[in-house]
Amino acid sequence: MSTLFHLKRDENAATLQSQIRQQLVNAILGGFLPIDKPLPSSRSLAKTLNVARNTIVLVYDELAADGYLTSVERSGYFVDHHFLPDHLKKNLAKAPQENKDTVDWTLKLKVTAGSQSNPSLAYSWQSYPYPFVYGQLDSKLFPIDNWRKCWRDAVSVQAIRDWTSDRYDSDDPMLIEQIQKRILPSRGIQANADEILITVGSQQALYLLAQLLLDKTSNFGIEDPGYVSAAHIADVFGANVISLPVDQDGLVLDERLTDCDAIYITPSYQCPTTVTMPLERRQALLDKARNDDFIIFEDDYEMEMNYDSNPIPALKSLDKHDRVLYIGSLSKTLAPGLRMGFMVGPKALIQEARNLRQLMVRHPPLNNQRAVALFLAQGYHDALLRKLARSFQQRSEIMAAALDQYMPGSYTLPSGGSSFWCRVPMHIDTAELKGIAAEKGLLIISGDSYHYGDNLPHNYIKLGFSAISPEAIESGIKILSELIQEMS
Repeated sequence: MSTLFHLKRDENAATLQSQIRQQLVNAILGGFLPIDKPLPSSRSLAKTLNVARNTIVLVYDELAADGYLTSVERSGYFVDHHFLPDHLKKNLAKAPQENKDTVDWTLKLKVTAGSQSNPSLAYSWQSYPYPFVYGQLDSKLFPIDNWRKCWRDAVSVQAIRDWTSDRYDSDDPMLIEQIQKRILPSRGIQANADEILITVGSQQALYLLAQLLLDKTSNFGIEDPGYVSAAHIADVFGANVISLPVDQDGLVLDERLTDCDAIYITPSYQCPTTVTMPLERRQALLDKARNDDFIIFEDDYEMEMNYDSNPIPALKSLDKHDRVLYIGSLSKTLAPGLRMGFMVGPKALIQEARNLRQLMVRHPPLNNQRAVALFLAQGYHDALLRKLARSFQQRSEIMAAALDQYMPGSYTLPSGGSSFWCRVPMHIDTAELKGIAAEKGLLIISGDSYHYGDNLPHNYIKLGFSAISPEAIESGIKILSELIQEMS
């Protein structure tokens, strides 16, 4: 194995981690590694190459994430056969099959969640010159020094005493207090501590609510186009998913709502069209929920990113009959990888969600909760929001100007958020456009990523601007326009 590596250690050479990765990839693609034997352990290979063990661990993990390696429990890492040269694949196909009496897991599974694609190729977005991805944040906007201060405070002696003990099912009271005082009031929401639950991102909040409120007898409505993961979660619990249409004011209130037991909506910035539901329709929706007896899951996923000085309050703030269950996220402003979200609802429901969460993960890591609480308490989050609002508004204006020049009439200007929903010519297959654009260094999201129904138009794309630098927006839109013209 050591003969495959020729590491350069001079100051001009690439990092050892990069060199080891590249040479391992070359060995895999060249067919120089056996497929039936595990790679050397990280400890063994690190000793052989005279590098830190963590360097090998990182390389193995990266290659597994990228599909080059497969991790087998208690056995180690193996080369994934999909990356073998063609002549070796043929030999593999001819190889005798062993262990024919192993378990057929397809027959054992009682629930199948299916594989959900990553619509934006966000795993590697930082390597693209024009990342019009969504849900990622330009690292230059993040207050690294302030975040580090909060982490240092979170590992003080007293803080460690607070979060190292097992709270069983409780959250950090400091974080709950900060959400009560600093987050919810800006959305017009008042809630007691026992009406708030911290979750591992908004996704877990949605999953908990679905598990508690949906089953095979339930009809669950989603906006279409919309956030299709909500539909897939409902599918897991056997619910019948109903596609609900969207217009320029958000969710359309029609007879389809009457059959629903619960619905999932994004009224502040409809995902993905970015339109905002006006106050009159919000009130009409609440009246319909009461009259037709259905529950509303309100996902306020970009709750703080409004350029309007008088934003419309959250649907939850208008609810007088406990019909609305509010889902919030700090991922869009702090960091997607932090996975910090929360939900607000009636005390009885939140207690059941807490009981269910306790069976799954007890609670999100308390050290993370304390660091976020300190970030909120010391005013860093408010300062970050002001900075993001200024930056996002600037980027939004740059993108609007670029679209007006190169793709006129393709969008409706959003009042906030971090993306545009753009229409392209009807004959353009945006899934194909997405692939061609990636080859040119542009990451876009095709509209089919947000479709659950069968008859929705596929000539839309989502362009995020939170990750791309302002200087790259116009040139990226120009290249995108040229690609669309070529496809025409």
